[in-house]
Amino acid sequence: MGAVRSAAVDRPGRRAQVGRAAAGGAAGGPYRGARRFLRVLPSLVILGGVVFDLSTPPTYTAAPLLSAAPLIAAPFFSTVITLATGIAAVLVSVGLHLYNGTVAQIPALTETLTVLTVSGLALLINRVVRKSGERLASARVIAEAAQRAVLPAPAGRIGGLQIAARYEAAQADAFIGGDLFAVQDTPHGVRLVVGDVRGKGLDAVEAVAVVLGAFREAAEQEATLEGVAARLERALAREGTRRDGLDAFEGFTTAVLAEIPGGDRVVRVVNRGHPEPLLLRANGGAELLRPSEAALPLGMGELAVWPDRADEAAYPPGSTLLFYTDGLSEARDAGGVFYDPRERLAGRLFPGPEELLDALVADVRRHTGGGATDDMALLAVSRPAVGQPERRRTMPVVPPGGRRAR
Repeated sequence: MGAVRSAAVDRPGRRAQVGRAAAGGAAGGPYRGARRFLRVLPSLVILGGVVFDLSTPPTYTAAPLLSAAPLIAAPFFSTVITLATGIAAVLVSVGLHLYNGTVAQIPALTETLTVLTVSGLALLINRVVRKSGERLASARVIAEAAQRAVLPAPAGRIGGLQIAARYEAAQADAFIGGDLFAVQDTPHGVRLVVGDVRGKGLDAVEAVAVVLGAFREAAEQEATLEGVAARLERALAREGTRRDGLDAFEGFTTAVLAEIPGGDRVVRVVNRGHPEPLLLRANGGAELLRPSEAALPLGMGELAVWPDRADEAAYPPGSTLLFYTDGLSEARDAGGVFYDPRERLAGRLFPGPEELLDALVADVRRHTGGGATDDMALLAVSRPAVGQPERRRTMPVVPPGGRRAR
């Protein structure tokens, strides 16, 4: 893989657009030739019909090819172009019969009426496709607005820390899912949460809203990180009681909560069944922040009750904390090998958290071949070192063994 090319993402409103543009750009190359071919395909079909008619006996007809041209144009072109294609097909049909001297015969009239009828159907299909496309575009805009309302991207700098967040949906143009993240500057330091709600769709989004709402309130009011976790547990318990059916008993959320005090160079972490955060050091070292005791996800307090315990780790200047959901750690390649963020990122240096996430998303896409099966939420938090230059040399993410992907 060549050197990482970082996208400049300076505001939350642009981040989703950059992610989709990167995906579209990656996919656009191989299909560029196909799009060009589609632009001329209706004309080529009509031309092929003319050549076929002129090179065969009068008993053979070009009506099937002439009828196909407007049908090909209908789903891919505007109404005007579809109409023009249909008119051209009808005129060519009449012209060929005039040339062959068969225009007054019944079969010629039937063929021309067939081309005319199919052209009319093509216009109807074009109208339906355009209406469906408008509805889909409207649904995408609404979904993106809902995603931004429920899961707003954090500011680029909070409490002296550099922040970058990314939500990568497994399905193209899908915005709403069950992954969540939030960062908040509080009297107790910068506090954050990254989690993954069980399930998909609107129920998952509703649970995300509950967790984030409870976190924003608890992060300000609770003196300890353990107290924040307890508040989230109670909020999900209330949500489970309110819901009907299966979710009332089996709903849960894996989550990791972190606290970065302003004066201390440490990070405190409470992990509730979530993938361990990764601490990337200034010298390229990578360390997983494993919990001292395993704990159940949030919302499963009925199964076992024990006090949360925050683990403390050194967080020196120049280091970056990477939080992620299992869409990253469970991403698999064609051979079924899981993506290992610690192994892939060890020894790499990045100018900042945005560049880290850009490189990480691109590397995961290469690892999976673009076939991710789960949404992926990423949150990178960097503590700048004193005198650290604004930009550092970017080391590309490469596969284990040192071989670069082509």
